Amino acid sequence: MDWLQEAFLEPTMIQAVIMISLVSAVGLYLGRIKIFGISLGITFVFFAGILAGHLGIVVNKDMLYFAQSFGLILFVYALGLQVGPGFFSSLKKGGVAMNMMGLGVIVLGLAMTVGLHWTTGVSLSNMVGLLCGAVTNTPALGAAQQALLQIDPGNTKGVTDMALACAVAYPLGVVGVILAIIILKAMFANKEQKDQKEQRDTTTYVAEFQVSNPAIYEKSIKDIMKLTDKHFVISRIWRNGKVSIPTSDTLLHEHDHLLIISVKSDVENIKVLFGEQENVDWNKADIDWNAIDSQLISRRIAVTRNRVNGVKLGSLRLRNLYGINITRVNRAGIDLLASPDLRLQIGDRLTIVGEANSVNTVGKILGDEIKRLKNPNLLAVFIGITLGMLLGALPITLPGMSTPVKLGIAGGPIIVGILMGSFGPRLHLTTYTTMSANLMLRQLGIIIYLAGLGIDSGAHFFETVFRAEGLLWVGLGFLLTIVPVLIVGIMASRFFKLDYAHNIGMLCGSMANPMALNYANTTVEGDEPSVSYATVYPLSMFIRVISAQLVLMLFT
Repeated sequence: MDWLQEAFLEPTMIQAVIMISLVSAVGLYLGRIKIFGISLGITFVFFAGILAGHLGIVVNKDMLYFAQSFGLILFVYALGLQVGPGFFSSLKKGGVAMNMMGLGVIVLGLAMTVGLHWTTGVSLSNMVGLLCGAVTNTPALGAAQQALLQIDPGNTKGVTDMALACAVAYPLGVVGVILAIIILKAMFANKEQKDQKEQRDTTTYVAEFQVSNPAIYEKSIKDIMKLTDKHFVISRIWRNGKVSIPTSDTLLHEHDHLLIISVKSDVENIKVLFGEQENVDWNKADIDWNAIDSQLISRRIAVTRNRVNGVKLGSLRLRNLYGINITRVNRAGIDLLASPDLRLQIGDRLTIVGEANSVNTVGKILGDEIKRLKNPNLLAVFIGITLGMLLGALPITLPGMSTPVKLGIAGGPIIVGILMGSFGPRLHLTTYTTMSANLMLRQLGIIIYLAGLGIDSGAHFFETVFRAEGLLWVGLGFLLTIVPVLIVGIMASRFFKLDYAHNIGMLCGSMANPMALNYANTTVEGDEPSVSYATVYPLSMFIRVISAQLVLMLFT
């Protein structure tokens, strides 16, 4: 049985793989446990690693460091790839204000970190570790550890203590945000929530209108489009009992009935433009579109052909050339309006209406080869990681700083991931991955990172927690969690009139806290918290990762 003892206890490559895998498995199993309906999920991998380290498990340092680093790189790059398509669009219109509020949470947390460092005497590296735990952001911890080693290459104890501080603050980091949500709910949940929901509704909506505005009689659709800044798609025209697919040159007549797809908040403006809205519900899930107009078919076609990747929808001229209409574009589960300026991406699913032959022809142009979407596009992943590491290693000199800043193994890959996800299709790079594939990459990366981090930090965890300094860390971590969230949450509701549902989603996104988001979704009926979360999460995650390094470099 010597081989078995060697496999588990001798610090070899085999033992490193076994222990990281075993810690990950135990942590994932414990992550199924819920206390008062709340679960820490994969964070239990971190604490399983801490327990293993506490019990005396020693893993080869080089193997452990590689596993942690590669896991973190894989996670942040896949994360950037996921949020990239919506990153820059989230900064437009109402997203700007919401992102500014999210940045307010981050800035307050950073200011408190530096202030508490000066007033309590806790080292800045430990305070940054507490901040990373308080905001439940382990990628930021990885970036901060890299920055600390860059400043002081031999400070391995500081790196370990930073991870310990993160571990101490992490549990209350989750609980603190949930507690803040409960407080905000008691203060604001019932105040004008319904009205504000209607005002901000940007979901796609189908409505029927009758042309009764003399100002648009005998005008073409392209001329009518110039009369308003609202975007919409005319899917069908009923004229004298016959249905047809309009083109941009189609002239509208009095009493024409139009089926229009737009965002719900624009319906009233469109009604003013065309004349009157018919009292028919076209948004029911069970509508048989093919039965309504038997000579036309409605079909969902997937974009799988590389030559249309990144191409503007309007430049294909599909409506005029083939007499079809694209009513919706579904991207990663979200329905987008099929505007001419929308750039297609591999994986987009287009709802197309028209005659069967025309629809089939368009299907061949776009690809519609579902099997291709199931193939992993790993080329873009490895190229992106390579570019991300090169960017992370690039020294950036900032005015007033003696040491150049490096984005590191967390900052470089997340920036490249965002850029690849956002602009890759425009360069005809296939960056598409299925939701399940991207989730697998992210989960695998963060689990390996958390397992390695826990094992590395576990040796001194309990002796740190159960002493006066440890209790101080717990208290400081809780303050770093709840104070910025409550201050910004109250200001957002009272001064910026942000409704409760969007407010709590924004706060969860600014804290990069999916566990708190899961709880927030149980307190409201709609999906507003998730929408707000997705709006602020990309920028907040990026700023969190970068700011952790900057604080250390500026104030150390």
